[in-house]
Amino acid sequence: MSKRLEDFISNNREEFDDLEPRADIWNNISMELDAWDEEQQQPKKRGAKTFSLGFVLRVAAMIVVVMGIGFGVYVQTQKGLNNSGGGVDLASINPTYAKQQQQYATLIATKRTELKQIAKYDPQLYREFSAELSDMQSTYKRLNKDLATSPNQERVLRAMIRNLQIQTEVLNQQLSVIEQFNQSKKQQKDGNQDI
Repeated sequence: MSKRLEDFISNNREEFDDLEPRADIWNNISMELDAWDEEQQQPKKRGAKTFSLGFVLRVAAMIVVVMGIGFGVYVQTQKGLNNSGGGVDLASINPTYAKQQQQYATLIATKRTELKQIAKYDPQLYREFSAELSDMQSTYKRLNKDLATSPNQERVLRAMIRNLQIQTEVLNQQLSVIEQFNQSKKQQKDGNQDI
């Protein structure tokens, strides 16, 4: 097939050569290439940038102001943390969660008071139940401590509420066990009296 192409080109040579470029085009291309080569060989000189004294002073003043504001915010934040005992205002994170946290904390305090009443009758059972609650309470305290420094405070607050929910469920189960135990004792006592 290449032989046929060569024959075709040689037979029709004149038709291909009817449009020829201008004679000076090669000279123009040559001059542009020479100019481009000279630009590439010469190192580029960069002009030195200068800043006026006024510009430098304005930039320095802005830096000082920004650093001063940042330091002031930091001091106020630290002062606020120290005054509030290291706690975080839960309502500022999420008012609904703050309300839930308060409700669960109150409920847990009430149920713990009920649980303490069995310490008089069965101290061993009270110690076992208290040990479980102490583990959960230590987890809650750690979450509360992490809340101040957490980048996602709402997530930590949800974890705290979930911990309180679990504590409430455990307390309910413990109180239910105690109630069932007391009822079985009462039934045994009543059964012995009937005989």
